[in-house]
Amino acid sequence: MKTATTDSPWAPLAARVFRALWIAQLVSNIGTWMQTVGAQWLLVGDSAALMTLVQTAASLPVVLLALPSGVIADRFDRRTVLVTAQFAMLAVSGVLAVLAFLDALSPTVLLLLTFLLGCGTALMGPAWQAIQPELVERERLGQAAALGAVNMNLARAVGPALGGAVVAAAGAGWVFAFNAASYLGIAAVLLLWRRPAAATTPPATNEGLLAALYAGRRYVWNAPGIRRVLLRTLLFIPGGAALWALLPLTASRSLGLGSGGYGLLLAAVGVGAVGGAFLLPRAHRLLGANGTLAVGALMFAGVLAVLATVHTPWLVALALLPAGLAWIAVLSTLNAAVQTRLPGWVRARGLSVYLLVFQGGQALAAPLWGTVADWLGLSSCLLIAAATMLLSAASVRRWPLRDAEGINPSPSDHWPAPPLVFAPGEADGPTGPVLVSVVYRVEAEHWAEFTDRMHRVARSRRRTGALSWGLYQDGHVPERFVENYLVSSWAEHLDQHHVRLTATDRRFEEEARALLTPGSAPEVTHAFDTSAGPPVRPSSPATGIEDGQVRSPRIRG
Repeated sequence: MKTATTDSPWAPLAARVFRALWIAQLVSNIGTWMQTVGAQWLLVGDSAALMTLVQTAASLPVVLLALPSGVIADRFDRRTVLVTAQFAMLAVSGVLAVLAFLDALSPTVLLLLTFLLGCGTALMGPAWQAIQPELVERERLGQAAALGAVNMNLARAVGPALGGAVVAAAGAGWVFAFNAASYLGIAAVLLLWRRPAAATTPPATNEGLLAALYAGRRYVWNAPGIRRVLLRTLLFIPGGAALWALLPLTASRSLGLGSGGYGLLLAAVGVGAVGGAFLLPRAHRLLGANGTLAVGALMFAGVLAVLATVHTPWLVALALLPAGLAWIAVLSTLNAAVQTRLPGWVRARGLSVYLLVFQGGQALAAPLWGTVADWLGLSSCLLIAAATMLLSAASVRRWPLRDAEGINPSPSDHWPAPPLVFAPGEADGPTGPVLVSVVYRVEAEHWAEFTDRMHRVARSRRRTGALSWGLYQDGHVPERFVENYLVSSWAEHLDQHHVRLTATDRRFEEEARALLTPGSAPEVTHAFDTSAGPPVRPSSPATGIEDGQVRSPRIRG
């Protein structure tokens, strides 16, 4: 039974490194929000479409770089990636501050430098998410995700108000300068982190960079639980992006506020999110993950409707409080769902796809909302966004999140090493596709159930490397079933053996093999493509294979 301390939303802060990084990230996020206010306010006098491009410039790099960044985070030391990103963003923010002080910051240069900062965020995102399981226990990943959202929204409660005050009092250059300095805290904590030696070495793998990119895409495509999280994200983010894209216009045009008033409106969202962190564990217990998603979308729709119809600043500020609560509830639920479903070997790549959908949805939706606001007016635009949120809430019943209770992404190196008579990849040997065949014997009363269970095995094969898969029943011996799957190379098949399989994959295999004829065992063979060269001629007479003949040995187990 969990203790009250374990149930507390603040439990992950007991971990020293997580706590230090959380505090450093808070300072950095405050700087980011101060910079966002400064950048948006410099463009607020222009068209709505141009002003909303600030959000697009910050989010678009994720669309372009999220997947390569995921590969980098899975293939290289994640701490090194994070430190590099911090210093790169420090340099770009420093240039932004200098140009602002010199009054040489045109809209084009501002958007370009904002885009470069977004590139640093894109490089950092997958690695930052992927190190979370190193900092807290798996059962606390949901609380850690919520604290990450609290961090961002607490910064939103402080940063915009502080940024608006600084812009009004001293100009945008000072908010850009503070943002530059804020990256030093995260870099210092990462450099001082005494990370276990095993964690600094990425998993041994034989895949190249392009193959790694394809492997991440293939894993997500063949993981129904991950795909459902991405769908739920895609259904929520466009409507949510309307709030962030159009709030500056609401503040200036609808409410007649200045930069300080705009900062206070953003602060109201942040206060609501921080308060939501206290309510989130209870909400999850009462509503479950899917109920939280539906209620969060309904609350957000109500807030957008208030922004469209109410023109009293203090009423709008009060309405923004539940917007923060709904935002943190939905995003922490989705983030935790991704974290708990991904194995370590592909975690950063899977998270990069999630970030691609999340940030890409905002990057594409923001200029769309700005254009609609220019055409139809701000109020009509906000009401349309509210309608999309109502559709998101209604769709939860049709496309709910899948239950993650039975998923265990822990690695499982349970396949025996294949005793081949030659080493693939030698100068005279094949290196191309490998056809893996597994023969099963199943009694007639179990045929239907066996084939049904093998479909889950099929997804496991495809997630971990299979290009194609098929299950065949022998027409001469009906109790004999043959599973065939093709892997692009022997190196990738070895990754299946030693890196990619999880405890869940093993369970799927065991559940299917429990239906085999008593006393029988699967018979595994490996066959290599010889179209690129002649068959291998084994030199050892002990193999018992005639000269010029190629045969893969059978493996039992």
